[in-house]
Amino acid sequence: MGEDKHHADYSNYEGASSKEEVLDSVICSYTALSSDTRNWVANLANCSSLIWHAYHSLKVPVNWAGFYVLDPSSSEQLILGPFQGKVACQQIKFGRGVCGNAASTKKTQLVPDVNAYPGHIACDGETKSEVVVPIVKDGKVLGVLDIDCLVENGFDEKDVAYLENLVSKIAESSDW
Repeated sequence: MGEDKHHADYSNYEGASSKEEVLDSVICSYTALSSDTRNWVANLANCSSLIWHAYHSLKVPVNWAGFYVLDPSSSEQLILGPFQGKVACQQIKFGRGVCGNAASTKKTQLVPDVNAYPGHIACDGETKSEVVVPIVKDGKVLGVLDIDCLVENGFDEKDVAYLENLVSKIAESSDW
């Protein structure tokens, strides 16, 4: 990081003209910030902030952006990790809800309408859409990136592509 750049400057997306440009900036900023530490808590905390500010700069009404990580006491459960937004569910079993399904299938879940999703876990009843990307390294689920939105169809395939790229960097840049 340059001498004149402050860490908080990474969350500034002024001047970005498209979703692609903003999300690419998230990836570049995460890469720069995670070069300072391999601690997963610090990296996920900064990443949550980057995502939160990025979507708000795009006027996407994200109401939760953060992570659930593998519970060290159970290989079939996620626990709450670093996030931005309202308080959230603390434990999610693999196979339950959007996050649990992403963890058990190791596949991104793009949910345009959470009310139409069987078994959706509503931590915040105002959430209308969601995207969850599993964090997988060497075939093992380490956690998930979860982003909730206050409108239906808040995310699309462009988001999925960028977020999957970001999550691959998260898996490699942190010591779990």
